[in-house]
Amino acid sequence: MKSIIGKKVGMTSIFDTNGRQTAVTIIEAGPCVVTQKKTIETDGYNAVQIAFGDKKEKHTLLSEKNHFAKANTPAKKFVKEIRDSETDKNVGDTISVDIFAEGDKISVVGTTKGKGFQGVVKRHGFHGVGEQSHGQHDRSRAPGSVGGSSYPSRVFKGMRMAGRMGNDKVKVNGLKVVKIFPEKNYLLISGSVPGHNGSIVLIQK
Repeated sequence: MKSIIGKKVGMTSIFDTNGRQTAVTIIEAGPCVVTQKKTIETDGYNAVQIAFGDKKEKHTLLSEKNHFAKANTPAKKFVKEIRDSETDKNVGDTISVDIFAEGDKISVVGTTKGKGFQGVVKRHGFHGVGEQSHGQHDRSRAPGSVGGSSYPSRVFKGMRMAGRMGNDKVKVNGLKVVKIFPEKNYLLISGSVPGHNGSIVLIQK
C-alpha cells in the first residue's frame, strides 16, 4: 500500500483546457522518512514506519532522538505505521509525492473539524416542531420526548440527542489526484478532505 503523511494547506480552483472549474484541496505531502521497518521474523507482521515534519530538539526525548538517529534524520513530529505485505523501502529512505500520479484514486484519513457540544438540529438534522402556535414557546429546536413515564421509564441507549459533534477520525475513499507539484511537494485533490487547514492527514493508494 502506497502511503504518505501530509498537511492540509487549503483550497483553490483549477481550470482545464475547456475552461471547466474544479475545486481542489492543496495538501503538502511529505517528504516522509522511513524510520523503522518491521518484518514477520522480528515483529510478527510486515510494516514500515514513516515520519513527517521536523520537531524542535528541546521538545524531543532522548529515546526519540536515538530512534530517529537510526534513520539518519532529525526528530519528527508525526509518525505513522503502514502495514504492508511487501515493501521495497528501507530505513532512511525518503517517500515523496512521486509515488502518486495524476488521475489516481486515493483514500484520505484525517480528523474532522470539531463542532463542540451541539443540539439535535445541527447534530442530527432534526427539524423541530415547525410553526409555533399559542402556548407553544421556544420549541422549534427542542428534541421532543426521549422516554415514556410508565414505559419504558428510561431513555434507550443510542437515542439521538444533543452532544459532542465532530473531532472524529474518518476515512474518505474515492478521492482523485488532479495535479501534482513535485518541486513543492503539493498534491491537489478533488473531493472532501477531512480536517481543518493545517491538520495532518494520511494519504493512501
